[in-house]
Amino acid sequence: MQQTANMLQVLIDHSDAAMISWNSLGFDKRAVILQRWAKQLPMNISVMVNYQCINALEYVANTELMPGPTGETNALYCSGRGVFIVTAQQGAPAAAIVGQLTAALVCGNSVLLCINDDHYATQISTELEQLGCLSGVITVVNIAHLDALVNSPQIAGVAYCGDLQTAQQLARQLAQREGLLAQLVSELDGEALPVIGAQRYCLRFVTERTRTINITAVGGNATLLELGSG
Repeated sequence: MQQTANMLQVLIDHSDAAMISWNSLGFDKRAVILQRWAKQLPMNISVMVNYQCINALEYVANTELMPGPTGETNALYCSGRGVFIVTAQQGAPAAAIVGQLTAALVCGNSVLLCINDDHYATQISTELEQLGCLSGVITVVNIAHLDALVNSPQIAGVAYCGDLQTAQQLARQLAQREGLLAQLVSELDGEALPVIGAQRYCLRFVTERTRTINITAVGGNATLLELGSG
C-alpha cells in the first residue's frame, strides 16, 4: 500500500514539474504540436483536436494590456492551472477523451491520463511525445488508482466524461480533500458532448494572472510583480 502511494506521489511530482516547462512554451507552440498530432488521427478525432486548439487561441491565448494610473503596465493573461486528471467512464467515445486531453494540454496543464484502456492511453502519450510534447506532460496511470489521484492535494482539476453518479462522487472527493480548490469539469452526455463541444470549454482549464511592470520606481528601477488566482 505504502509502495503504491509513494509511486503515485513520484508520478504526480514529475507531472507537476513538467507542467512548468510545458506552460512556459505558450499557447501558439503548444497548439502547433497538438495540431501536428491531429494530422495523423481519424477525421472525427482530428476535428476535435483542431477545434479545441482554435478555441483556446481565440479565447484565452491573448494578453490584455491595462495601463495603470501611476504609469505602470499591467498585463492580464491566462495560464495553465497545474496537474489535471483526465478520466472517463468505460465506453466513453475517443472524441470525448481526446477533447478533454487537448483542452487541458493546449492551455498549459500537464495531464495524468487515467482511463480504462491503458494501451490507448500509452499510444496517445507516445505519439504526442514523438511530435514534440515534453516528457512527463502526459502520464498514463491505471484507472485503479483514480481515487488516490483525486485525493492528492496537488491535483488542480479533474476532467471527467461519464454518468452523473460518478461525477457527483468526484465532486464530493474534491470538496472534502485538503489543499488547492480543484476544478471538476464534467461531461455527462457522451454522445452530443455539449460541454466539451462548447467554444469556451477551454476557460475551465486556465487561471488568470496579472503581470505588473512598475516603470516609475525611484532611480528608474523596474519592479516585476506577478499575481495569479488558482
